[in-house]
Amino acid sequence: MNFLDFEKPIAELEGKIADLRHLSDEDGINIADEVARLQAKVEKQLKATYAKLSPWQKTQVARHPDRPHCLDYIAQLVEDFQPLAGDRTYAEDEAIVGGVGRFRGRSVMVIGQEKGHDTETRVKHNFGMAMPDGYRKARRLMRLADKFRLPVITLVDTAGAYPGVAAEERGQAEAIARAIETCLDIRVPLISCIIGEGGSGGAIALATGNVVLMLEHSIYSVISPEGCAGILWRSGEQAQAAAEALKLTAQDLLRLGVIDEIVAEPLGGAHRARKNAIEAVGDTIDRHLSGLITTEGGVLRAKRRDKFLEMGRHGLE
Repeated sequence: MNFLDFEKPIAELEGKIADLRHLSDEDGINIADEVARLQAKVEKQLKATYAKLSPWQKTQVARHPDRPHCLDYIAQLVEDFQPLAGDRTYAEDEAIVGGVGRFRGRSVMVIGQEKGHDTETRVKHNFGMAMPDGYRKARRLMRLADKFRLPVITLVDTAGAYPGVAAEERGQAEAIARAIETCLDIRVPLISCIIGEGGSGGAIALATGNVVLMLEHSIYSVISPEGCAGILWRSGEQAQAAAEALKLTAQDLLRLGVIDEIVAEPLGGAHRARKNAIEAVGDTIDRHLSGLITTEGGVLRAKRRDKFLEMGRHGLE
């Protein structure tokens, strides 16, 4: 397991448990009582540590390399998934994956950003940072879902849209704006969940939903802490201060009314019990979808628009 900087005491205890189990396997020694004692200490330490995470520490958890990503959620929650590719304009962007499948017995369209889990897949998916082609693909799939009356589920996990020259030449800002417009225009239920990082317009392009969920230790912000620090203080060393100021945690955003519900993570974060975390997200999406599925399309669209327009009319208190 990969341990974060603030998890050093937990890492030491986990290391002792691993050493004891290794000795037990080699020598046939019964160390069950000692392992149980150390395991109890680990759980106590995890509870104490994760009960008071700072915004910067939550940012680290949201970026944890072992955290489940979009394709992990699709594999566990969506049956008969059929991926759909291309924007029908320029290219296929693998930073955004999407397709049709069955979620808890219902046909749905699933769209999400995929970061990858190792060097090869991270390069393949461009670390979850989409080009304009990816957002145009997302628009195409949302329109397809609207045509066939399929609910849309989006899984958001990106540091932001790709900021390169090629992306700007192909109309990155316009592609993101059109994706947001499409989210606000379709007449089917749209449920979004931030499962890791929700960075800037690249995230909101998929997160303008009837219901916006966030995992307990995910983050959602107009800019990364490092980017904010670089602009305001001309130094990435101020990233922790920027994280505090950005109000990027799920708890802050629920209080501000930006999101609708926080999905609790297993003790120690989603990376420690991936299947349990994914199942919790599935249960929460299913509960909200059951409430939206019977609502008339025009009402769904009107409520979605009003929800986000209210943020602009009155601001966030």
